[in-house]
Amino acid sequence: MTDNNNYSANKRVAILIEQAVEDAEFTVPYNGIKLAGIEVVVLGSRTNEKYKGKRGKLSIQADGTTTEAIAAQFDAVIIPGGMAPDKMRRNPNTVRFVQDAVQQGKLVAAVCHGPQLLIEGDLLKGKQATGFSAIAKDMINAGANYLDERLVVDGNLITSREPGDLAIFTTAILSRLGYGGKDAALPDEKDTTAEWWKLADAWGGSTKGDINRGLNNALTGERYSLEAFDKYLEKESDIEVKSVFQEIISNKQRHIEKLEIYIHHLGEKPSLGANIANQYAKVKTALTGSDDIYQLRSALGDVQTGIGDIGNLCAMFTDPVATGIFKEIYQDLLKSEQRLAELYRTRIGVQIQPPKPTTGAAVSV
Repeated sequence: MTDNNNYSANKRVAILIEQAVEDAEFTVPYNGIKLAGIEVVVLGSRTNEKYKGKRGKLSIQADGTTTEAIAAQFDAVIIPGGMAPDKMRRNPNTVRFVQDAVQQGKLVAAVCHGPQLLIEGDLLKGKQATGFSAIAKDMINAGANYLDERLVVDGNLITSREPGDLAIFTTAILSRLGYGGKDAALPDEKDTTAEWWKLADAWGGSTKGDINRGLNNALTGERYSLEAFDKYLEKESDIEVKSVFQEIISNKQRHIEKLEIYIHHLGEKPSLGANIANQYAKVKTALTGSDDIYQLRSALGDVQTGIGDIGNLCAMFTDPVATGIFKEIYQDLLKSEQRLAELYRTRIGVQIQPPKPTTGAAVSV
């Protein structure tokens, strides 16, 4: 890439690392910044060991440690996520290094679980920030104004939520380091129509093949469960339960349409597994009973399986569009689980009420 505004001659970025880092959350910003001609220094807690990503794709040795690192020698500090930040926050040298960087007005960027390190350093009070949904309450308790957005910038603090945000996150870092101009060929960080997955792919993120496989996995699950819920609806006699089943079916039809549209947008087609998923569901549901409680419990089990499967997909790909679809499915499934669980508990509670004592029965002492 072309040297724009002579930024690469004097910019230096530290990226922190620990064991079980989220692979893409290290790789994408590391490659994006390095390919832009900016010096990147990897800082861990030990220099004599290999740091490995939690998905097994990354293996790298640190250039130095936060023990001897001096924040004044860097223009920016990047904190990737995964399980690494929970280890980083236990290292007082790492906490001190980031505190120094913030106090000196350096650019500090954290993604996913990365804000855990900022929490430990008491650096989020009064700040607008985002992070992985699981630590949202922790960030709020630390004084942050949590925003569920792909990118949140507050002064010199940059935060993002998950792998799907990485291309936008990295672009925001580059733009604030002075990388720009006609030769940069980077989208505006606020452009929601940009094909961010292509940029992430160029920086070592998910390929189109990876994304297509994830979309087809989700499509297989939704087509299977749509057929299953159609059968549950046919056998169910409880009006209230049938209403919930119909709502779930409607949601799944909407999910399937979105998944199919995006698969075709990528120039791909539904997989064989996705195409035969409904046939498999027909065979399985034909073997089940017709008792109302059994239908309800089977439906609840299917929804819980979907939550696990889709939940994994939500954090696997560096494509904001696919990630957005997966998260919508995930949220709908969580709501469905709660409604089905409430119905199940209510009906089981009715069934297991103890019998009333017989009036006038003799009582032995």
